Amino acid sequence: MPKVTVDGQEIEVPAGATVLQACELAGKEIPRFCYHERLSIAGNCRMCLVEVKPGPPKPQASCALPAAEGQEIRTDSPMVKKAREGVMEFLLINHPLDCPICDQGGECDLQDQAVAYGRGGSRYHENKRAVTEKYMGPLIKTIMTRCIHCTRCVRFSEEIAGVDEIGALYRGEDMQITTYLEQAAAHELSANVIDLCPVGALTSRPYAFEARPWELKKTLSIDVSDAVGANITLHSKGREVMRALPRVNDDVNEEWLSDKGRYQVDGLTKRRLDRVWVRRDGRLQPAEWAEAFGMIAGALEGDKASIAGVAGDLLDAETMFAAKALLNACGSQLTEARQTGMTYDVSNLAAVNFNSTFAGIETADAILIVGSNVRWEAALLNVRLRKAVKAGAKVYIIGPEWDPTYPATFLGSDLKLLNRVPKELGDVMKSAQRPAVIVGAAALAKGALPAALKLADKFGLVKDGWNGFNVLHISAARMASLMLGFTLPGGMGDIAAASPKVLLSLGADEMDYAAFPNSLKVYIGHHGDRGAHHADIILPGASYAEKDGTYVNAEGRVQFAEKAVFAPGDAREDWTILRALADALGVNVGFDSFGELQAAMIAAVPPLGEEGLADVIGLSGGALPKADSAAKFEGELAGYPIKDFYLTNPIARASEVMQRCSDELLHGADVKEAAE
Repeated sequence: MPKVTVDGQEIEVPAGATVLQACELAGKEIPRFCYHERLSIAGNCRMCLVEVKPGPPKPQASCALPAAEGQEIRTDSPMVKKAREGVMEFLLINHPLDCPICDQGGECDLQDQAVAYGRGGSRYHENKRAVTEKYMGPLIKTIMTRCIHCTRCVRFSEEIAGVDEIGALYRGEDMQITTYLEQAAAHELSANVIDLCPVGALTSRPYAFEARPWELKKTLSIDVSDAVGANITLHSKGREVMRALPRVNDDVNEEWLSDKGRYQVDGLTKRRLDRVWVRRDGRLQPAEWAEAFGMIAGALEGDKASIAGVAGDLLDAETMFAAKALLNACGSQLTEARQTGMTYDVSNLAAVNFNSTFAGIETADAILIVGSNVRWEAALLNVRLRKAVKAGAKVYIIGPEWDPTYPATFLGSDLKLLNRVPKELGDVMKSAQRPAVIVGAAALAKGALPAALKLADKFGLVKDGWNGFNVLHISAARMASLMLGFTLPGGMGDIAAASPKVLLSLGADEMDYAAFPNSLKVYIGHHGDRGAHHADIILPGASYAEKDGTYVNAEGRVQFAEKAVFAPGDAREDWTILRALADALGVNVGFDSFGELQAAMIAAVPPLGEEGLADVIGLSGGALPKADSAAKFEGELAGYPIKDFYLTNPIARASEVMQRCSDELLHGADVKEAAE
């Protein structure tokens, strides 16, 4: 490890570190615009200048200069100060200086660094250059006159997202950043360039002119749009969530966020259920809580055990535990969270977990994906797979073709391929040091899990320090429901066969209600979506932004989300509705407050009380289950469960922004402005 001296302080730095990284290790702040630790080095903004000896007597760009033994680095010399002032003056020559109307105001790198490192005034009195605006789609607003050509957006699109849609035209003073043929940036991670942009050139189109950062309350939360469990911050003003931004968590989402997780939040205020409704004479009409509870109690009179509960995809663990406690107190065991009808065995959690972990899959050197469109089902996992491919991994996919953004071999859609594995695939998987298999929702729906477990032995997926058997869920609530034992061996079929008098639908908007023609259907949820349309009684609940809750992502990572705003109207947090219903039914659920509920849940499933990766193998009483040697792969994968990336849950379907993205980016509609 080379030793360098930074402003008189000697430190050791890792081999291969740059001078900028050495300065940061010494606690020095180095201004920068183009440099970003997750992107390649461009070295084109020149703001990170420092003085280095031995070397030419001139300031040098620290981001592109390797740290070497014996270097003396000065970050505070008169030469460095003057050089940075000169760079800043040049950057501001053509900048429009429209901070009062710029959405980046208050969180702008250019503002901050101009104050800290710039001169007190400008000596430039010529005409400024101007650039025509570019259209980058319904999510990204462009004012390209503000662009300082840091190229962060270009590098993100090419290196992280893998979609070469943003680039530069022309040279010198005429250089412009634009999308290909000025079309919309149509991929699932496009809006991350808004966070990366150090100025106001790329800002959020839906959030334009809505609020200033100092007006917003910031709440730590978890993205529930998929099973990745990306860490987010909800920014709220009054009772409305204004925007969602990613938080840095290297183990989960790094610092990226999918467009759906970022922009579905406008759906939190639209099509909301904010009062109780009951169906009278075939029509839903307003009612009071007491009347609704009375109807449920009346339907169960004489047979309290004839009640079933189905959990939706966005639920927190506490709500599912409260529902299970209520049903068990009534004498019923009819609970299910796989609302679309899947029936895989859940007796061993290690067999339905993403065991490699999201960060760990980057180190895999051979990956087989069975029945999963990873780009739509877990966009942030696809970023990890790109890293694995860059490191030399080979990827094979069984299922209908989709664009993975990295070289991959599609083997076809017939699962029978895996009964007699193609020689190329078998040779690559068996010779790999860290082979991995990802079983997706389409394969689970075909009942392929027992046969998939045979691949663990066939390919040697489990070794010392490595478990390459992975199941990728698409529901944010799935792993928590499995840990809580909220499932039945026969899935939804068991509940339909029991023909319960009352069916509690806890935000279950994707299930088939036709299987319950004689049940009183009670919907506890937050949006007037499919579940509410079929309901006989609607009890308004709270969304993920309106309650504290515990979520477990696809890799078994326990994470907590905090309450950002209050639910609208008469809507209540789900657990309070279930607690009040217990009183109406005359049963005891064992908790009267959220703290008591959480304590009871943690007592029942201790890993849910500790943030971080849960020991799912310990919970399962051992490693992967022994595979059934008679199990065979059967069936053709005709498609994937997600047909429209932007409209997968009730919040997204209520979101005007997500509807617009679906129309324009997926279905090619020409979205007209009002004036047109």
